[in-house]
Amino acid sequence: MSKDLVVVLTALNLEYQAVRRKLAGPQVHRHERGTRFEVGTVQGTSCRVALGLTNKGNHSAAVIAERAIQEFSPVAVLFVGVAGALWDTARLGDVVMATHVYAYHGGTSEDDGLKARPRVWEAAHGISQLGSHLARVNDWADDMPGHGRAPQVRFGAIAAGEVVQNSKISAEARWIRQHYNDALAIEMEAAGVAQAGHLNGAPVAIIRGISDRADGTKSSAKDRNWQPRAAANAAAFATRLAVELVEEQEQIAMSQADRAHTADRDKEHVSNTAHNSTVGIMAGSVKESSVYLNADPKVSSPADLVVELDGFRECLKRHHAEGALDDDTYREALAELGFARRAARESAPESSKRATMALKRLRGLIAEFPELVARLAPLVVAAGDLS
Repeated sequence: MSKDLVVVLTALNLEYQAVRRKLAGPQVHRHERGTRFEVGTVQGTSCRVALGLTNKGNHSAAVIAERAIQEFSPVAVLFVGVAGALWDTARLGDVVMATHVYAYHGGTSEDDGLKARPRVWEAAHGISQLGSHLARVNDWADDMPGHGRAPQVRFGAIAAGEVVQNSKISAEARWIRQHYNDALAIEMEAAGVAQAGHLNGAPVAIIRGISDRADGTKSSAKDRNWQPRAAANAAAFATRLAVELVEEQEQIAMSQADRAHTADRDKEHVSNTAHNSTVGIMAGSVKESSVYLNADPKVSSPADLVVELDGFRECLKRHHAEGALDDDTYREALAELGFARRAARESAPESSKRATMALKRLRGLIAEFPELVARLAPLVVAAGDLS
């Protein structure tokens, strides 16, 4: 798993652009079969986002979602964009985060009518909990003067089918009211993404901004007004959710590294019980003629940090030579380390922040190696203290 990366997918270019505006330094990443992604970081954070376009429909969305999961092994997949409201609960501009997704076109035709055969996918518990927390905190929305009240987050079912729904009296509208009347919103891709996530073991969140009412009032003029606003609101909530998901993974990795470090230290602890004696070296372990000590680096200046980063580079080199770090991870880790080193040597006001962000991205890359994470942790703190 790439513990610092979240995949975000959209169906429309308008939705794609709303998310892309939240990213810093997006770089093109091409899948071998031609699918184009852009990978950038959420502005002001270390959270990486791989952004892709699925186009309309559940089938296309499922294929691209599975391709993204296989390519990036993300923390989660977020499907982001606009949808139509089925009830007055969600107002235009509000954001709906799916608690579960219905594929509402499933059924069997019999002599006495069409019988529903629903398929449903529930949202991952952890993502649902985090989404509810962000809604309670309610500081995720962009400040957009002149746009009236702030958007709200609603939680409930989303219905996904294969047609654009814009009627209260059509056969499809009656079908949804009869069989899926708890759905807050309707759209055309969520079922495909949800199934791809289910089959690949990847958590999925469906986040939709309400741009119309799917009741016959939908029009091009209203779409031009509400679609950009609804897409922007969905993008704001989704990117905030992505950042929180990555920070949770970082905290878990740090906690695991701390536990492993403590366990190793306790296992190899050496105690001197002789009274009135002098101890020259207290070491965790002595192997052959080398003594390994666990000590935080002493960093009081940018030059000190550069020295410590050079030392960490040697640790990376050793892990790579031993086969612990694969070539791709090693190459990306060196790139982030080099970026942090260059930032540490600069005297610009933002240098400390850039160095810290690079080291946090590096921490995500090496999260599976407790020894490296433990050694890097004080350097992340030291980089922040240089501001």
